[in-house]
Amino acid sequence: MNLNATLLVQTFTFLMFAWFTMKFVWPPIIKAIDERRQKIADGLAAAERGKHDIEIAQKEATKIIREARESASEIVDKANRKHAEIVDAAAGDARKEAERIITSAKSEVEQQVQQAKEALRSQVATLAVAGAEKILVRSIDAKAHSDLVNQLAQEL
Repeated sequence: MNLNATLLVQTFTFLMFAWFTMKFVWPPIIKAIDERRQKIADGLAAAERGKHDIEIAQKEATKIIREARESASEIVDKANRKHAEIVDAAAGDARKEAERIITSAKSEVEQQVQQAKEALRSQVATLAVAGAEKILVRSIDAKAHSDLVNQLAQEL
């Protein structure tokens, strides 16, 4: 064989192989590489969006926590004010009840004093009549006795 013919056949074979590769093999490989490149770019973009979303979520969570703390603080303040109001109201009610009890007790004491005075007047009148009867050594009839007791009771 001739070296030139071999070289020409090998060149022709190489060119055919290059053309076949560029026409049928190379486009699917380039397509696969482009698809992979696009998937990687989409993944990186999604990661960036995820980072951004996480930052937004963290800011929102911080805001919600701050609002919750403020709300809790406000609720505690309201509860403390309500507690103070209830204590003040209970103290006022207790003072009113104490005054009512004291007034009732004073009234009861006055009634008992009046009853004791009446009982004492009655006993003094009875003793005075008994003493006058013994002094006079005579008996007084019941009507005269009752009139005398009533008169003495009114004078005392």
